[in-house]
Amino acid sequence: MILVTGGAGFIGSNFVLDWLAEHEEGLVNLDALTYAGNLQNLASLAGQTARHFFVQGDIGDASVAALLRTHAIRAVVNFAAESHVDRSIHAPAAFIETNVVGTFRLLESVRAYWHALDAERKAAFRFLHVSTDEVYGSLGATDPAFTETHAVAPNSPYSASKAASDHLVRAYHHTYGLPVLTTNCSNNYGPYHFPEKLIPLCIHNALAGKPLPIYGDGLQVRDWLYVKDHCSAIRRVLAAGRVGEVYNIGGNQEKTNLDTIHTLCDTLDRLQPRADGVSYRTQMVFVTDRPGHDRRYAIDAAKIRAELGWVPAETFETGLEKTVQWYLAHQGWVQNVTSGAYRHWIGLQYADQDRPP
Repeated sequence: MILVTGGAGFIGSNFVLDWLAEHEEGLVNLDALTYAGNLQNLASLAGQTARHFFVQGDIGDASVAALLRTHAIRAVVNFAAESHVDRSIHAPAAFIETNVVGTFRLLESVRAYWHALDAERKAAFRFLHVSTDEVYGSLGATDPAFTETHAVAPNSPYSASKAASDHLVRAYHHTYGLPVLTTNCSNNYGPYHFPEKLIPLCIHNALAGKPLPIYGDGLQVRDWLYVKDHCSAIRRVLAAGRVGEVYNIGGNQEKTNLDTIHTLCDTLDRLQPRADGVSYRTQMVFVTDRPGHDRRYAIDAAKIRAELGWVPAETFETGLEKTVQWYLAHQGWVQNVTSGAYRHWIGLQYADQDRPP
């Protein structure tokens, strides 16, 4: 089996569902079930305990060692992370604890397990660490996109903690020989996305008749990657990536935040028009920019394309339409995850920030 950490979160749960749809091989799913971990994401797997073995726990727990041994794990895919920039600005300590200390402890458990394997299993073992393009910092409007050799220059507590975890993974390969792979992805979107991030937040707010908040002038640029494309890329890297290498995964879909919300509103106008016939664009409001907001991210995915033959299947428009359709069909899921704790955080983040466009 493989071990997936953080497999009840947004990207992790999509990967678990994708893996079990594409493979006969089962997996162990380890998730601490913090605010963004949601077992409802995995409801379709009920009864499949032979293939999907869920364990509530932390990547830093000593019990990870027993999980590795008991299930004869042949690969670890590490999604477990605190992952929201805004939350890291308000409360950075959790990001250091999970993303740095947690990754270190996980690596220690994996290293001890791997070291004890026989030669054949030791050679076949892999540790795949899922990271982000935010570790590279920010690009100017005309700068070339991030490659795997781009200097690391994180600008938020979140991205700094992820950069630290990337360095730890690299060090465990070079120091101990642990067979690692690292992926750095661009902005994901798709089903099961917790509604604090831009696209699901704006879908949720649009349908509820609430403002659609846009930071600053809305001209920050992001490269958007449909989550199921990301999952297929991770499967490909795990299967054929070169040990010790980093692979950038991007959608090749650069959009300003303003263009992103315009496209989202237009898609909603078409799929679920407002009762008054007015466009959802009228709900857009500009709010005070967040501290240290990176201006542009862009991924050069030439390496994974050339070495492993991976390219994304979705454009931004096709992926966004699938995403909106999923949220329209799963309003019960949205209502369940938008708990009182979530509403409190949204109030903290956006309180008194609205100003006219």
